[in-house]
Amino acid sequence: MKSWIMMTLGWVLVLPLQVAAQPVIPSDLPPAELARGAIEHEPSVVKARHALEAAGHAGRRIAASPYEWSVGIDGQRRRYDTGGNSNEWTARIERPIRIGGKAELDQGLGDTTERIARAELAEARHEAARALADLWIDWLAAIQARNLAQEQLGFAEASASAVAGRRKAGDVSLLDFNAAQADAAEARRRVDSAQAQETKALLRLRSRFPSVGMEPRSLSEPVELQWDEAQWRERILAGSDTLRVTQESLKRAELTAERARADRVPDPTVGVFTASEARRSERIVGISVSIPLGGTYRRETMQEALKQVDVTRAELERQRKEIELATAEAFNDARTALGRWRLAEQSEQLARENARLGQRGYGLGEGDLQSLLLLRRQSVDAAGASLSARVEALKARYRLLVDAHLMWGLVNE
Repeated sequence: MKSWIMMTLGWVLVLPLQVAAQPVIPSDLPPAELARGAIEHEPSVVKARHALEAAGHAGRRIAASPYEWSVGIDGQRRRYDTGGNSNEWTARIERPIRIGGKAELDQGLGDTTERIARAELAEARHEAARALADLWIDWLAAIQARNLAQEQLGFAEASASAVAGRRKAGDVSLLDFNAAQADAAEARRRVDSAQAQETKALLRLRSRFPSVGMEPRSLSEPVELQWDEAQWRERILAGSDTLRVTQESLKRAELTAERARADRVPDPTVGVFTASEARRSERIVGISVSIPLGGTYRRETMQEALKQVDVTRAELERQRKEIELATAEAFNDARTALGRWRLAEQSEQLARENARLGQRGYGLGEGDLQSLLLLRRQSVDAAGASLSARVEALKARYRLLVDAHLMWGLVNE
């Protein structure tokens, strides 16, 4: 009964994490098929894929060892004191032989070399996914900034038109007329600047991901994070390709140290030979064995390999702590950015409503131009701050999702 209760409690604790661990495709990002296709064609991923193919050949080379058969033939002419000569020859074939489990160690080294390259390919995909999410959101934000600038231009031109009408009627001073025209010109400048920023954002996106479909979407609203910091940390550490690369590198360093230790016992060279001597009256068949004598070189090679294990183990611990810190910072950024966006959104809505009321009142002859321009500037600033806060919150959340391998089907990488 007690074991059944513990099992049930375990499922209760684990099930929410499993449900939350399903892949996520935000509505404002490209769909999984397009994103994965773009990621596969990203230059660093292409490079890592070629490196994996090269590592496959390297792994098989290591497993095969550099030892090869060698063939030799000697010829000699013997002259006898009693007279006459004898043409003699010796032919041999020989090859070093790995002993002491070295062949198995080499096979392990070859397999580890390929696993490292596979982990590096996964890491390249991970970094490309982060870049794609950031560049895509930057592009959508630039589009929205241009839309906001065009909307503000419409308000500015409406104000300038109203001021011009009242100027003809003699109700507005030349100072107010010039101020309205200057405000409209500034609004047009902001539109031009926003269009230039949109073009640059699109160029950056196309330059790195030319195959992704350029279909603009509306920026979504930031949402609460589904896990607490400890759950994010556990998930990201478990799926970290950077750690996997170093873990496999540690295995390779350990195998290299084992190989160097085994190499303290030199490998013998074994061969067979045949010879013809004494005017072809003697036929000789035999075997040969030669063993190099190990010394300082082999001992120091082993000591170096053992120290490299310590170096790689320390690097693994350093990376683990670095990822933990980065995850904590990313979690804090995502959580606080969401709060800042909510405050900025409230401020933007109030400023927009004030600007609308001011525009309406001025059109009816109420209020002064300077108050209207002030309200409009406050609305422009609030809209820009709200957009920046939205982008910051979205990027922070998407980075966590990518790092946790929960975006675009990267969960199984």
